[in-house]
Formats: sequence, C-alpha cells, structure tokens
Amino acid sequence: MKTILRIFSYLGKYPKLASAQLVCAILMTLMLLAFPMMTGRVKREVIDNGEIGSLLPFMIVVVVAFFARDFFNFLRILINNTFEQKAVYDLRSQLYNKLQRLRLKWFDERRTGDIMTRVAEDVPQMERVLIDGIEQGLIAVLQILIVTIFLMTRSPILAISALAPIPLLIIGAWLYTRHAATRYRIVRKATGEMNAMLHDNIAGIRQIKSYAAEDEEHKSFNETSGRVRDANLTVMKAWALYSPSMSFFNSIGYTLVLGVGAWEIHNGRMGSDVLLEFFTIIWALYDPITRLHQLNQMTQSSRAAAERVFTILDEDDEVHATDGNPLPQPLRGHVKITDLNFSYSDERTLHGVSLEAKPGQTIALVGSTGAGKSTIVNLLCRFYEYDEGSITIDGVELNQTNKASLRSAIGYVTQDPFLFNGPVRENLYLAQRDASDEAMWQALAAANADGFVRALPEGLDTVVGERGVKLSGGERQRLSIARALLKNPPILLLDEATASVDSQTELLIQQALDRLMENRTAFVIAHRLSTIRNADVIHVLDKGRVIESGTHHELLALGGKYAELSKQAFLAE
Repeated sequence: MKTILRIFSYLGKYPKLASAQLVCAILMTLMLLAFPMMTGRVKREVIDNGEIGSLLPFMIVVVVAFFARDFFNFLRILINNTFEQKAVYDLRSQLYNKLQRLRLKWFDERRTGDIMTRVAEDVPQMERVLIDGIEQGLIAVLQILIVTIFLMTRSPILAISALAPIPLLIIGAWLYTRHAATRYRIVRKATGEMNAMLHDNIAGIRQIKSYAAEDEEHKSFNETSGRVRDANLTVMKAWALYSPSMSFFNSIGYTLVLGVGAWEIHNGRMGSDVLLEFFTIIWALYDPITRLHQLNQMTQSSRAAAERVFTILDEDDEVHATDGNPLPQPLRGHVKITDLNFSYSDERTLHGVSLEAKPGQTIALVGSTGAGKSTIVNLLCRFYEYDEGSITIDGVELNQTNKASLRSAIGYVTQDPFLFNGPVRENLYLAQRDASDEAMWQALAAANADGFVRALPEGLDTVVGERGVKLSGGERQRLSIARALLKNPPILLLDEATASVDSQTELLIQQALDRLMENRTAFVIAHRLSTIRNADVIHVLDKGRVIESGTHHELLALGGKYAELSKQAFLAE
C-alpha cells in the first residue's frame, strides 16, 4: 500500500485539477439516476394511469440528463488526461535527473538493458495506475456510493439483496491480491533480464557474427524469453480464475434482487415500478465493481513496476555532486596525489600511490594491464571516491570539491571515444553549449579533423550514427580531441588516446594531442612510446603501486620495469 500511495503522491502538486475532476465525476454520476427515476414515473403515470401526455417531458428529461452526463464525462476525461500527464512528466523528469546524479559504481553493477527496461517499460506501467487508477477508481467508488444511496431510498431490502455478494467479492479480491505482487515482480524481473540480454546482443552483433554464434545466442535468448512467458502465464492463470469468479458473484446479486423483488410484489409490500427502477440502475452498481477488479490487477502490476523505479529514486546521489568547495579560479592545474589507497570491491586496487603534476607538466602512467593506471584517472574525475590518502588540485582536497566545478576543469579523452547519435555539431556542443561555428572549426582544425568533417555530406550537421559508427576509429578520436579543445580545460586526462589506429592516423592524432597539451597539466596513459617519451615524468605502476619514476632516458638507464616493457615491445614505437 505504501508503494501505491507513493505513486499517487505525484498527483498532489495539482489540487485545482484534482478538485475539478472530482466535481465533474460527481455531477456525471448523479446524472445516471435520471433514467431509473423517469422509468419508474413512466410506469406509474403513463403505463398504469394512462397519462400519455407526460411521456414526452419524461423523455426530454432523460435525454438532457444523458447529454449532461456525457458532457461532464468529456470534461472529466480532458482534465484527467491533463492532470495525469503532468504527473507522469514529473515522474519521468525526476527519474532521468536521478540517473544523471547516480554514482558511476551503481551503473557498474547493473546491466544497461535492465535500466532501460525500468525507464522505458516500468514507468509506463506506473502510468497506468495514475491514468486508469483515477479514471476508473474514482468514478467506480463514486458510482457505487451514489447508486447504493439511491437504492436504499427506494427499497432497503432490495438494496441489501443487491449488496449481498459484496463480502464474497472482498474475499476474492483479497485472495487474488495476497500473492499478486510476487507474481508481477517475477514478470518485471524476467522482462528486465530479457531486455538486458537483447541490448547486449545488439551491441555485440559484430562479435556474435564473427564467431558464428547466432544459433547459440538464439537458444540463450529463447531461454530468457521463456522465463518471461512462464511468468506471464502464471499471472494470466490467476486472472483467469479471479475474473470469472467475480462475475459469478455479481450474478448472484442480480438473482437475489429478482427473487426478493418478486416476493415483495407478491405480498403487496412493493410496487412493480420499484423493481423496474432497480433493474434499470443495478448495472451501475455492478459495472464499477467489475472495473475495480480490473483496477486491482493493474494496480498490482503497477506496484511491481513502481518498486523497481523507486529503487532507483531511493539510491544515494554522488557525494558533493552539486555542493562542496569550488576549485579556485583561474586554475593553475597543480595536482598532488599522496598515499592514495582505493578498492573497487574487497580487493585493493591502489596501494599508497604518490605522485605530483606541477602546472603545465605532462605526467605519463605506464604499466601492465590491471596495474591501476585507469583507476588513477577515474579518481581524478571523481567517478569513484578514494578510501584513504589525498588528492589535491591547487591545494583543494578533491573529495571535498564540487564535482561540477572539478569536471568543468578537466578534459577527458578515452581510448574508445563516445559519440552521440546526432550531428557533429551536437557532439561538440557537449563541451561548450554556446560555441559558435567559427570556434568549432578552429577546434576541429587544431585536432586535424576539419578536413574529414568538411568532406562529410552536411558538414557539421552530418549525423555520425550510434556511437559514431559512420566514422572511422581515427576520425572519432580526432573529433573527441576537438571536443576537448573546444572545452579548453586546464587539466587533461588521456587514456590510450592513440591505441588501435594505424601509424598515419596516429601521427595526425599525436599532432592534435601535442596542441591539446600545450600549457596544460596532462596525465597520459599509453602503450606507445611515441606518446610518452617526451613526458616530464613517467610513473611505472605494477599491481597498484608506483615502482619507478623518472624521464624516459632515466628509466631506460635504470634498467628496471620500464626498460623491460620497452624490450618486450609493450611500449611500441
């Protein structure tokens, strides 16, 4: 119940719309009573007493009542849709905002496809209880109350007969609801797993084809899809038993009204016009009860979906994502790391790392895979929070720094640059939202990227495809360097920026990087000697520790790990 109330809390921001909808619902429901009331009068005055002249006025009243009912229903639907779409918009906005503010570690522990399912499917599932919950639930409850009061005023004994199945309906609803949440949780979980697998397979379609693994992956997908099928069948079997049972209990009410009404007429305690009135309105008592059964099913499904969405909303935000100390301006770029310890999980990744980058220096980090190089870069960006030690920039402790201030001062170029599926222009806007075309072309020229961008069909307005698939690896990398140049940050982090490209492309990229690193503090991770040989200081890492530090020539003369890596062609020319 707590989850359902939390869903409806999103409606509380719009009290005027809620009040208007309630008024329309009450007026619309009251109009239902006109037909049975006029039916009784036609039976008494026209049929029994022969006052045929009264028939037309009665018919006019009924038509006007029907028109008023449908007019108020039109207003209610219009208000309801506006009301709930505003609430759904608020929910989606809050969820997206939350996803932007979550810790990176949270994403590391979850599959992208499952997150997409929560946003793309679970949120719409929650929408149903907002949209249909108000539309069906409010009208149903009002209709039951108003019709019950009307029936009681006409004949208490017949009204009690009509309400007799209510205890059975309540017991049936309780039995269905008792385990419904568990059934729907299984459905949502299985659906998330299936979509996660589908996302992975689409992202990895080239690898699947290259290993001719289509049949095996199809079999795995069928197994996952089968779990979704079985979970849905379990839900449907329960509903198949529940819905007809409730319909049967309603039929008992009709039968009781017929029998008790006939008995009362036979004994002269009630006129036939009252029984006629009951049979023209009793549908309005049982129809909303049926809608409440359907709402019950939908509510349980929405509850399971909402739990998955609220799990995201209840996660902790990044520490100091928007608060904390801003970095001093102008920033010199003096970075100092002292006795830094860090672990992603139980096993420690960094052990007492200490190094320093003075303003304008280029610091190279080398070592075998898993040595901790990328971890240092991740900590400098505060993608993760370090356990012990200290990182300062111009004397300001990093873990007390406003993250927006920190990241606006850092340019980050990765081995596999990410480009959004949009125009070149929009990918550059990520660095500077108000950048002019002239500034973009200057950045592209400095990154040796202006030539291929001008050759694109629509220049800056050319769509690059998902993850930049329409560009070559070298073109994507140069575009990411142009983005960093446009940002013009005082600190640069380059993670394997020239990896996996041919020598000619590497030359273009290296020239762009040289321009990018001018007068900036730079941390460079590379396996290619040409990228780091001119670095001011090279730090060699092994198993999370700095084991050697010095210039290229000093480390070669030392004859240690760096020299060994060079001989093994780990650092290639």
